[in-house]
Amino acid sequence: MATQDLPLPEGHYVRLASGLRLHYLDEGKLDEGEAPVVVWLHGSGPGASGYSNFKGNYPAFTEAGFRNLVLDLPGFGRSDKPADVEYHLDFFVDAVNGFLSALGIARCTLLGNSLGGAIALGQALAHPQRVERLILMAPGGVEARETYFEMEGIQRMVEVFGRGPMGVEEMREVMTLQLYDSSQLDDTLLAERAAVAPSQPANLFSTMMVPDMTERLGELTCPLLGFWGTNDRFNPVGGAQKFLDHAPEARFVMLNRCGHWVQVEHAALFNRTCLDFLHHG
Repeated sequence: MATQDLPLPEGHYVRLASGLRLHYLDEGKLDEGEAPVVVWLHGSGPGASGYSNFKGNYPAFTEAGFRNLVLDLPGFGRSDKPADVEYHLDFFVDAVNGFLSALGIARCTLLGNSLGGAIALGQALAHPQRVERLILMAPGGVEARETYFEMEGIQRMVEVFGRGPMGVEEMREVMTLQLYDSSQLDDTLLAERAAVAPSQPANLFSTMMVPDMTERLGELTCPLLGFWGTNDRFNPVGGAQKFLDHAPEARFVMLNRCGHWVQVEHAALFNRTCLDFLHHG
């Protein structure tokens, strides 16, 4: 399926200095004055995109007066998916920082889930002057790679992806482990991801490397709000305590009967908690 035929809304494209072409939605920009900016960074996995991860969330932020840049990371959604690069953390951070530069964004809140959380953390450590606040949902980047591959959800994802092309039912096998209550997993979301997955190159997952940044959490200079579901089967929930132990200004919301996708399973709570943090700190 060609990128233009994907069942995802088509927004804007920007070409970075590196040559990468990234797709993003730009929602909530005010006609007069500058709205505070929230940059949304989605998680990994076959078929992921900014829209599929956050379509139940960013409209509430738009209504609250924020400009929302919902990015498709390289290798995902409608963005370029080069087959000749290594998808390590520095590559993603360079892409995000280049994206902010190309759009003239001097300061913003970075909001990231899973891999997107690790990238947000990496950006905040590498370019702290650009990050006003962090909002992280079960972020990666605070465990060794081997620890993640011991998780049931990661093992299922690798196994199903390794079989070959993923249709809606194969996607369902993986995605049911994202949620504590899989009844919230609708066929539209599965179809969106199944449409994107065939366009993703094998090197996206085989070269993906995210270091354990636990020892650097004390370098963070911005306030941090985090969320973690205690039934997460992709990222160990103990990561939340690492942020609380090391980051200078962090708070976490822990939710039982919740898996890896807090923003989906508890959307209303997530939205209002984030907006309170953005408005009041």
